[in-house]
Amino acid sequence: MKKTFLLAATIAGTGIGQLTAAKKADKNVLFIIVDDLNTTLGCYGHPVVKTPNIDRLAKMGVQFNNGYCNYAVSGPSRSSLLTGLKPETINILDNKKTLASVLGDKITLPNLFKQNGYHTMGIGKVYHGKNEDNDPKGWDEIHAYGPTAIGKTGESRNMTDGALKWCEWMAANGTDEDLQDGQNARKAVEFIKSPKDKPFFLALGFQKPHDPFIAPKKYFDMYPLEICNPPVLPEGWTPPFKHTLPNETAVFDKFTDQDKREFLRSYYACTSYMDAQVGKVLKALEESGQLDNTLIILFGDHGYHLGEHNWWNKVTLFQKGTNAPFIVAGQSVGKKGVSSDAMFEYIDIYPTLADIFKLKNTPTYIDGKSIKKVLKNPSKPFRSSVSAVVSRGNMLGRMVKNENWRYIEWDNAKMGVELYDQQNDPIEYNNLAQNPEYAKVINEMKNLMHPTK
Repeated sequence: MKKTFLLAATIAGTGIGQLTAAKKADKNVLFIIVDDLNTTLGCYGHPVVKTPNIDRLAKMGVQFNNGYCNYAVSGPSRSSLLTGLKPETINILDNKKTLASVLGDKITLPNLFKQNGYHTMGIGKVYHGKNEDNDPKGWDEIHAYGPTAIGKTGESRNMTDGALKWCEWMAANGTDEDLQDGQNARKAVEFIKSPKDKPFFLALGFQKPHDPFIAPKKYFDMYPLEICNPPVLPEGWTPPFKHTLPNETAVFDKFTDQDKREFLRSYYACTSYMDAQVGKVLKALEESGQLDNTLIILFGDHGYHLGEHNWWNKVTLFQKGTNAPFIVAGQSVGKKGVSSDAMFEYIDIYPTLADIFKLKNTPTYIDGKSIKKVLKNPSKPFRSSVSAVVSRGNMLGRMVKNENWRYIEWDNAKMGVELYDQQNDPIEYNNLAQNPEYAKVINEMKNLMHPTK
């Protein structure tokens, strides 16, 4: 009877059974998606930003250096990765359209887990907009929070004198839980520590470091302005085309050194605030005995520019826009504390989880491919190239990247092309597309982008 009880306790996620389990395996999923998080993290080598909890998570699993979103803005990226379909396939190319309006009979990742007997909970921002408006069938529970009255007060400044309403920071009064992400973490901890009679899929969406840049004052105090050094652009650099970057470039052209440093300080502060909430959730898993039977995934929904190309936002096809941190920890990972240079796209997340957990009725129509073998052996290569899209009004930009080159077409090359040397120009300031020496490379990359042509 005693052994039977222990086995049941393991399935319920109480952690008691892990002491007698013959073989440890991932039973649950903690799916942490962070809004606007780029690789400005300690584990990715940033010299200033303090992220001890995410750094610890990286030591528990595999840190991926070449994970790429399929669209560098929240709505299309999240709709894409949570269906395993490219943005053009699912037909969401902006933040205005909800997933539910185009979903039809397609099965989202949370819904697939739910159909396979998992308790599914969405906390915070998982989809763009309300989770229930995007995926009403996917959740057993949905929770969302806002700041308290105290959390709405504090020292603040708009760094564009009001030209861009979102470009504002606030060193908020109160505690972590006076802001949204602190409450998200509290609810996640409560759920993790509660009794359960089935495995869970917990999607936890942290909003910070997304603008407006609001975090408790103590996190701002971690970053004096003098250590927040903005990037230095090549002298005389301008974007190849007006549409290479979105329209707000004229506002950022007016940024002073003070503005840039304040922007970095506020982004860093929000990142450290979010990291502290991650720590609370990891601690809850550990204290409840579920750290050894939960697959943990933490990633940014897309990249983010912090002054590179004189751009302070997302929605680009550059490395800084499309690349984001991606960390996986759990029993499904073959080696701990290692990094992988394997390239993959975010559409690969869905089939990977379906593969790991052997989910029944996994759709065959998805565009992504499982990277399970890379989790087992992080030194293995995966995709030889990755792709992304972005819209500029009625025009679409497309990108394809391999190990050596990034190639971009605007409106099927009618509005220009860009080519960047990934080895010698990693931040991508020197567009080589007009250089006749690279005609062969452009032709090869064009064939990658349009394989049927």
